[in-house]
Amino acid sequence: MKIKVSIIGLGYWGKNILRNLHDMGVLAKACDVSKAVLDARAKEYPTITFTGDVQSVMGDPAAQAVVIATPAATHYDLVKQSLAAGKDVFVEKPLALCVKEGAELLRLATKKGRILQVGHILQYHPAVIKLRQMILEGALGEVQYIYSNRLNIGKLRVEENILWSFAPHDISVILMLLGSEPVSVESFGASYVSKGIYDVTLTVLRFPGKIRAHIFVSWLHPFKEQKLVVVGSKAMAVFDDMTTEKLFIYPHRIEWENGKVPVARKAECNPVPIEFREPLREELTHFIECLKTRSTPKTDGEEGLRVLQVLEEAEESMKNYSARTSTRSDGVMIHPSACVDDNVTIGERTRIWHFTHVLKDSAIGKNCVIAQNVSIGPGVSIGDNVKIQNNVSVYKGVTLEDDVFCGPSAVFTNVFTPRAFIERKDEFLSTLVKKGASIGANATIVCGVTVGRYAFIGAGAVVTKDVPDYGLVIGVPARQTGWVCTCGVPLKKMTAKKITKCLRCGLAYKLQKGKIVSV
Repeated sequence: MKIKVSIIGLGYWGKNILRNLHDMGVLAKACDVSKAVLDARAKEYPTITFTGDVQSVMGDPAAQAVVIATPAATHYDLVKQSLAAGKDVFVEKPLALCVKEGAELLRLATKKGRILQVGHILQYHPAVIKLRQMILEGALGEVQYIYSNRLNIGKLRVEENILWSFAPHDISVILMLLGSEPVSVESFGASYVSKGIYDVTLTVLRFPGKIRAHIFVSWLHPFKEQKLVVVGSKAMAVFDDMTTEKLFIYPHRIEWENGKVPVARKAECNPVPIEFREPLREELTHFIECLKTRSTPKTDGEEGLRVLQVLEEAEESMKNYSARTSTRSDGVMIHPSACVDDNVTIGERTRIWHFTHVLKDSAIGKNCVIAQNVSIGPGVSIGDNVKIQNNVSVYKGVTLEDDVFCGPSAVFTNVFTPRAFIERKDEFLSTLVKKGASIGANATIVCGVTVGRYAFIGAGAVVTKDVPDYGLVIGVPARQTGWVCTCGVPLKKMTAKKITKCLRCGLAYKLQKGKIVSV
């Protein structure tokens, strides 16, 4: 049976398909809407029939099938037109830009009795085929973890983001290698070049049996990298498409000494012999063979739809993450793992990070940084430019004025004689930390005290009484050992008879009736 195939799209990747179809002797007609592209290809292949009219391809009785290598946003319409015209279709990834459209194309192909193949080229790569064989034969043991990097600095797109441009290849391969679909999909992305177009994404797939897969893709990378690693219980395998020898096995293993201590036993890396064949030629040869035999392609519409489902879940995950963490119009950022109760006010440009809980009726000022695992409130007042480090609980009755710093794991109390079995909320005492004060890591501020302006509480100190403005206190219980400048540096040789200047910033101070004042 003589097969003839037309192609639509002769640009970035289409020119490679054109070359192969031409060399295979199956090309009927080549189409592109760009006259410049047509002119360039016509110079390379003067014997090929070129056209700028898509409909002439659809209506050409000489071509049994159409290959579509156009931008992803056009795939749905062109595949639908081709199937409706009675053509078999090979479409570059992705099949479409949503599951609904992909499912519609699959139904149409089934209804029309047409072959639909998706260009997931890595499934035709000899090294990937060998890797799959090794997994099936148990050469790696039980697969535990897969990760892939597809990175480059090159063609940036505005019609699709990096997830849809790069990740379909890796998703397709991972689903094939594991022979199953993920039970959950999470993805995180960032856009740096074009607003709203992700340039970098990290996608996490969770499979049955606790198997995980990570996919990192970026077109903002200093060099090209296309690598997939499979970690098994017996060995690890690496598919590196940027090296001459594409597939390597590392017979590393983890052993337990005395049944308690895991120890890595490293072994020499061994390249796996592969008879290399051009994956694109293998893919197109497979398509032509399916046309001749009317058999189902390896990467058919159903496989394309499975990949599309993962892509759509990843896209939705990124949107949800972005909605919860992206900067609001007032500059406020709240991490998705944080919890902010009702009736909480947050000033502009404030950032609230992982696993933090802000309870009801609390107020946080502008430009604050609330780090991980912080608890605030209820009814707490926090000023502007406050920084609260990890693992701090700011309980009801505590007020932090502007520019206060709370070090990691600093502790505030709110009652003197706590008992788990006695309710003493009516005995809560107020604590005030005035403007610019700093509280060191692991310090404890016992309730009912006032920490003065620009005071400095040393790490691990236990403060049981008021601290004066600019006072430096350390120890358990805390005692005053000196004075500090507004910039936080200890002041030397403070006396009532002379002015002392800070050795760092030059601000001047003097003592008046046992208190420090700036001059």
